[in-house]
Amino acid sequence: MSILGLKKKQPKTFKVKVITMDAEVEFSCEWKGKDLFDLVCRTIGLRETWFFGLRYIVKDTYAWLKMEKRVLDQEVPKEFPITFHFLAKFFPEKVEEELVQEITQHLFFLQVQVKKKILDEEIFCSPEACVLLASYAVQAKYGDYDPNFHKPGFLSQDELLPKRVLMQYQMTADMWEEKITAWYAEHRGIARDEAEMEYLKIAQDLEMYGVSYFSITQNKRDTDLLLGVDAQGLHIYSPNNKLNPNKSFPWSGIRNISYSEKEFTIKPLDKKKEVFKFYSSQLRVNKLILQLCIGNHDLFMRRRKVDTIEVQQMKAQAKEEKARKKVERQILAREKQMREEAERAKEEMERRLFQLQDEARLANEALLRSEETADLLAEKAQIAEEEAKLLAHKAAEAEQERQRLEVTALKTKEEKRLMEQKMREAEQLAVKLVEQSERRLKEADHLKQDLNEAKDAERRAKQKLLEITKSTYPLMAAYSSPPPPPDGTGLHLEAGSCRMDFKDTDMKRLSMEIERERLEYMEKSKHLQDQLKELKSEIESLKLEEQQQGGLFAHRGDARVYVDPPYIPHSNGNSAFLAHMAYSEEV
Repeated sequence: MSILGLKKKQPKTFKVKVITMDAEVEFSCEWKGKDLFDLVCRTIGLRETWFFGLRYIVKDTYAWLKMEKRVLDQEVPKEFPITFHFLAKFFPEKVEEELVQEITQHLFFLQVQVKKKILDEEIFCSPEACVLLASYAVQAKYGDYDPNFHKPGFLSQDELLPKRVLMQYQMTADMWEEKITAWYAEHRGIARDEAEMEYLKIAQDLEMYGVSYFSITQNKRDTDLLLGVDAQGLHIYSPNNKLNPNKSFPWSGIRNISYSEKEFTIKPLDKKKEVFKFYSSQLRVNKLILQLCIGNHDLFMRRRKVDTIEVQQMKAQAKEEKARKKVERQILAREKQMREEAERAKEEMERRLFQLQDEARLANEALLRSEETADLLAEKAQIAEEEAKLLAHKAAEAEQERQRLEVTALKTKEEKRLMEQKMREAEQLAVKLVEQSERRLKEADHLKQDLNEAKDAERRAKQKLLEITKSTYPLMAAYSSPPPPPDGTGLHLEAGSCRMDFKDTDMKRLSMEIERERLEYMEKSKHLQDQLKELKSEIESLKLEEQQQGGLFAHRGDARVYVDPPYIPHSNGNSAFLAHMAYSEEV
């Protein structure tokens, strides 16, 4: 058996899964690496193939599939399907000039955009540049900003900024979204490919854009360094500073690059300059570095040559395609503008229609209210007509009442005249009664004085009789029978008794006369009071009639009669009277 027969027999076909930036495809292949790569490029429609490659993971590091070797002859994973990542292997110096196809621009945009590089902080970016890049990414994803569609919070599910930027400032997610949306609104009218190109133009100016970093040492005992490989050349960095290189070797200044196991040598074009050597940790890393150096150097030299026929055709086609798309975008923009104007006109017409419907509804309601008002006014007019008739009837009745009141007023005037006459007579009678009362009062005073004198005389007679009785009592006791009194004394006694009897009789008669006169005066006073009350009630009734007649007569005044009831004092069982009357009239 030959040695070749001892090798494990490889399968004729095997499964391969290729993951692009926006899709996954699977193939069954038995080809070289270039055949698989070309198949992937044809599948996605890519013609600028020199920027890309198929990358795979091997022993915690990555490697690029070699085009000239068979797939299974390389250090690819032996698990099927074999997974490859279709990524940009080399980066252009000027994206706007070198990236011709739109698909090429889109693949670079997907690879270097925020989610892949900046968010993972593989590329350092200032907060301002992060916000601007995020706004172009949103424009490429969502199109033109529409405040009616893009409500606050529509970016909540998109990861647009690295955590370092979010933690650097004391701003909430809503505040960052507001800031990004403000820039996003400024990009109105920019197409997706244009937004992606603007994104790439900003990204290519970042210091870490397109740089592949490798850990190296300058000698076996020296401190660690970083080697950077990009489209411009080779750069040496400190481990903690990937932005500013300590030393650079542009491709135009490098004569030769070689490696021997872990030692790597860079020979400058200027022979006077010192050869730079460094060491890597693995031989596989040196192979990867050399592979990247060769590819970047070839592209560097290619950029400085005249474009091939294929590239020129692609640029012409891309130019025509851009012109065609520009015309289409202009037509689309005009159609969009016309559609927006039509929609605005439609909305205006709908608004106007709703307004007219509201106006018609209000007019109908106003008409109904007017009809109801007219019916109500007609009813009110009928009621007013009936009220007018009633008022006319009442006016006629009032006229009749007025005429009746005029007649009554004439009668009332005559009655008033008679009443005034009666009042004058009553006043005269009252004056006479007052005079009579005063006269009677004087007579009563005289009678009272006479009565007092009579009482005094009676008291003196009684006193004298008592004295005489006391002086004659001893003589009567001495004699058993009283002697006949002398003629003089007996006559005196008889005369005293006669005088006493005379005084008693006069007193009784006078008392009777006074009582009789008092009763007569009381009857007259009562009769006069009744007359005055009757006269007062008549006057009050006349006043009430004058008020009811509504001012037909002028105010003549009112009369008031004050009558004090007779006052009869009593003294020592004897009766006397005192009457007083006062009358007053106001006109």
